[in-house]
Amino acid sequence: MYVCICKNVTDHRIRDVVEDGARSWREVQQVTGCGTQCGKCACSGKDITREAIQAELSAAAEGLAYAV
Repeated sequence: MYVCICKNVTDHRIRDVVEDGARSWREVQQVTGCGTQCGKCACSGKDITREAIQAELSAAAEGLAYAV
């Protein structure tokens, strides 16, 4: 789904950026440009970013649990 029409950013792109290491909305904005033009997508972009970061942190915690 498109989150930011101005910069052609999808929810998948945001999740990919988080998977590649972004750990804040600001970092996602720097990579994608999402929310930097008209700003109407900022709330949705932040929500998707938060969910993606939480999923990454949970996956990392599970990976550590299996490594022990």
